[in-house]
Amino acid sequence: MREFTIGKNDAGQRLDRFVSKSLPLLPPALLQKYIRLKRIKVNGRGSKRDARLCAGDILQLYINDEFFDKPNEENLFLTVFKPQLAIVYEDENLLLADKRPGMVVHADETEKVNTLINHIQAYLYQKKEWNPKWENAFAPALCNRIDRNTGGIVIAAKNAETLRIVNEKIKTHELEKSYLCVTVGHPRPAEGKVEGFLLKDEAKKQVAFYRRPVPGGKSAVTLYRTLESRGELSLVECRLLTGRTHQIRVSMAELGCPLLGDGKYGRGAVNKRYRETRQALYSYKLRFSLPTDAGLLNYLRGREFTVSEVPFREKYFPSEKIPVKKR
Repeated sequence: MREFTIGKNDAGQRLDRFVSKSLPLLPPALLQKYIRLKRIKVNGRGSKRDARLCAGDILQLYINDEFFDKPNEENLFLTVFKPQLAIVYEDENLLLADKRPGMVVHADETEKVNTLINHIQAYLYQKKEWNPKWENAFAPALCNRIDRNTGGIVIAAKNAETLRIVNEKIKTHELEKSYLCVTVGHPRPAEGKVEGFLLKDEAKKQVAFYRRPVPGGKSAVTLYRTLESRGELSLVECRLLTGRTHQIRVSMAELGCPLLGDGKYGRGAVNKRYRETRQALYSYKLRFSLPTDAGLLNYLRGREFTVSEVPFREKYFPSEKIPVKKR
């Protein structure tokens, strides 16, 4: 429990507005709930949210200590009152979340609060599985990233050993990630491999494709196969043998079949005609092949996880459902 004494400069303020300014980490909905439950008292008694404070009033707040901290990137998860997560799989070591297009995985210059990692940490905090105040507490962390406008499976580690193992297995390509995308045009051949070198322009945040090595370029190998074609569009499955920035988007554009909705590498007129402003790309399936020892994650060997739906697939190629596999 913490106490505040209202000074003359704060007199006349509404109770809820004063507490909101004093505790910026406390979500507004939780603040109103605490007032209703009388966990926020004025002079020892419950009060209404619009009560006007007077100089000398004593506020008693029966609220977790975390909410009294100053906001920073490590505790912004506290401001997430109702975590919005589509959980594909969860156990004591990790969580697989289906990130929706439009959400960033980590804070950036455009978004600090509504990030995937904040929603995951808030979810684990609220179910009392994790608390940053615990001694030697490990902060749940993401093992892979997906662009803001791309959807799909993101792996969150709940402990340091899981983070180490998954990062290692990603580097050694023991986790197979499969993507679905809609291309403008029909890939030729219908199934194949795109190999080249990608060079990123940091200023433009754009990647160029080269068939031969270039200074600073990184090798990129993408496997693809066409699942279905309708009109000018094709539904294509891709697998990454390397993990480079914008790899699938650049590789399919190099093949002459850019992704529908891709504002950087696609065809603006086609995107406008279909009214698509985000690239039709989804990391829809993850397989833990794990051919070598994976320590405490050996139980995941051979297991495969698939998202329940891919919105653009249902929109443009609705004939079949993607089976949900949890073996």
